[in-house]
Amino acid sequence: MRRYFEVLRLFWATAIAAEMEYRINFVLAAFSSFGSLLGSLFGLSLFYPQGADNSVETFQGWSWPEALLVLGLFTLLQGISATFLVPNLNRIVRHVQEGTLDFILLKPISSQFWLSTYSISPWGLPDITFGLLLIGYAGTRLSLGLPQYLGSIIPVALGVIILYSLWFMLGATSIWFVKIYNVTEVLRGLVEAGRYPIAAYPTAYRIFFTFIVPVTFLTTVPAEVMLQRTSGVWLFGSFGLASLLFLIANRFWRFALRSYTSASS
Repeated sequence: MRRYFEVLRLFWATAIAAEMEYRINFVLAAFSSFGSLLGSLFGLSLFYPQGADNSVETFQGWSWPEALLVLGLFTLLQGISATFLVPNLNRIVRHVQEGTLDFILLKPISSQFWLSTYSISPWGLPDITFGLLLIGYAGTRLSLGLPQYLGSIIPVALGVIILYSLWFMLGATSIWFVKIYNVTEVLRGLVEAGRYPIAAYPTAYRIFFTFIVPVTFLTTVPAEVMLQRTSGVWLFGSFGLASLLFLIANRFWRFALRSYTSASS
């Protein structure tokens, strides 16, 4: 483990140094994140014409501050994804196309670890910042305390693992189909449903976003844990789903490598 932490430190130090050569990109990313957040707030406000009233529940069981909490968690997750997941997992396709996956497989560390952690992008930090600020604002309106905030860390971490596992499995399919950018965009579009509480959708969509594409576990479950109104079953379900998907992603990657043809062969 010590060797892996040392490798991770070198990976991220190199990646940040490279990204800092284009610092204006960070300013552009911040404006883009702010504009996206304003758009999300405007869309949500259409359902809550009297948003300042904590008692109004346009979505079943969700008041305006509670819906803001879900949006804040989504923005936070989006920032984490842009910082840690997207820079790495989108590269899998390129490595397969260019044949550079050969060099990764020859390295004396796990290829999944290498592909998942090699790069880091600071351009997701504005989303993380805006997400935390929105969560803090909504929490103040809801009189949430430190225990509630700390209690949501585990379900948020489990949500990140779930999203990573889904994304990595899609990336692994590039070994057979090579160009899968459209598929990853479909996943990104489906995850967008996490902007709103799952109660905002009709029953059929709730089933889909819970059991087919588990968007519910990304934002709604962490929000309900923070609000202390979810049962332990959902939290246990998040842990079980995250563990299962991570294991499947690891096994699926090993299975995919059996079909990989070296660029030099």
